[in-house]
Amino acid sequence: MIRSNIKSLAFGFVLICLAISVFVINQSFKSFTRTYRAQSPGDSVVFNKPYKLPDNLSFAGEKMPLGNFDTRESLDREILTSAYRHSSTIMIIKRANRYLPVIEKILKENNIPDDLKYLVAAESEFSNVVSPSGATGFWQIMAATGSEDGLEINNVVDERYHLEKSTEFACRYFRKSYEKYGNWTLAAASYNGGRAAIDEQIAIQKENNYYDLLLAEETARYIFRAAAYKLVISNPKEFGFDLDKSDLYPELDYYEVKIDTAISDFSVFAKKYGTNYKMLKFLNPWLRKPYFTPKPNKEYLIKIPSEGMRSTDINETVN
Repeated sequence: MIRSNIKSLAFGFVLICLAISVFVINQSFKSFTRTYRAQSPGDSVVFNKPYKLPDNLSFAGEKMPLGNFDTRESLDREILTSAYRHSSTIMIIKRANRYLPVIEKILKENNIPDDLKYLVAAESEFSNVVSPSGATGFWQIMAATGSEDGLEINNVVDERYHLEKSTEFACRYFRKSYEKYGNWTLAAASYNGGRAAIDEQIAIQKENNYYDLLLAEETARYIFRAAAYKLVISNPKEFGFDLDKSDLYPELDYYEVKIDTAISDFSVFAKKYGTNYKMLKFLNPWLRKPYFTPKPNKEYLIKIPSEGMRSTDINETVN
């Protein structure tokens, strides 16, 4: 009898301890999901708050109709997605500081709206990625499309990886689409969805306004995603990203060497200019082999790191 009572008491004590443990863990989890205590005393970052949408927003000089509930909710979705993809969005902000000045200059020279630079964040997050379908580089260009437009694409040279030349390709595409549709929003959307798909939906729906068209999900989200990156990159602190200037990746410091003859060994070539193979490939990802065979009568510019640029300054993967 006594032994039975002791067992009952012990079992009851275990249940009470278990209940207390579950309660403590649950409260701790709720506290964590509500607030993350930052490094600075008294500061905190709230993880589960929504962000106030702007009263007015334009993209590529065209006003976004935020008075429409579907437009507001589409923008809201992309702002929340960008703001809470913490590590990925931090990397986008860091890279934007390095690459946007190059892209901005080329867009300006081609009279393309500056806002279209944010499409790169939506396309590739400022990285030379390759999609499952084979779209490649910052601007995610398909091989056939790039070749038709004059980009050199082969197993030795692939100019889809060339930031300046691929940006010029994008400018030509935007200009041609703008001449077709008469507005930059649809021109930008066609870069993602393709002109044929846009044309088909315009014919079916009898609409010529991106915000009034029902499109495939990726294209339907495309402009809103770019607009969200515009807001986040332009004012990161407003969306919980507290980065100092020193946190951002610096612009690349290099000079260019003209080449029109074959190079048998890029390692030897790099040493000749006081650098190494890794840095040479980082600055020139469009060079796909450790050697170079140029096209006849074509001149190439190879970037060489300046004296002050060291490999320790680079924090990105060489593709």
